[in-house]
Amino acid sequence: MAKAKTKPASSAPDAISILTEDHKKVQKMFKDFENLMKAEDNEDEKSALVEQICGELTVHMQIEEEIFYPAVREATEDKDLMDEGEVEHEGAKELIAQLQAMEPGDDKYDAKVSVLGENIEHHVKEEQEEMFPQAKKAKIDLKTLGTQMLERKQELQSSIGASAVG
Repeated sequence: MAKAKTKPASSAPDAISILTEDHKKVQKMFKDFENLMKAEDNEDEKSALVEQICGELTVHMQIEEEIFYPAVREATEDKDLMDEGEVEHEGAKELIAQLQAMEPGDDKYDAKVSVLGENIEHHVKEEQEEMFPQAKKAKIDLKTLGTQMLERKQELQSSIGASAVG
């Protein structure tokens, strides 16, 4: 019986897989935005894509801050890396807030999206090359964290979707 109970958990993605998939998804959206910058008369497409980028990043950062980062911070010795990740989130949140208050035709709109993309690219590289290996080495229960993160992610996406409609 115990094996039957553990089987579904093993089919759920682990925390690092979830975060890595989010990284790939957002990186693709930033590439799509770069392509839109080359075209003309696409402000509606830009606006929709930036709204999607901001929503994805907001949810992603929140599940990292609420669930993943505290677990990694507790299990590893590298507090500086964790602090840096949190400071990078603060910078991203500031740019997201600025973008959400802007329209695609506004001065520096494209530049802010590009800078956000560059900052996220740097942040992703540090997580994947430094933080994730440390989390694996520390023997954190990444499956349990993954389950918690998926549940929280769904809650956040539902609340964002409801507020976007309302």
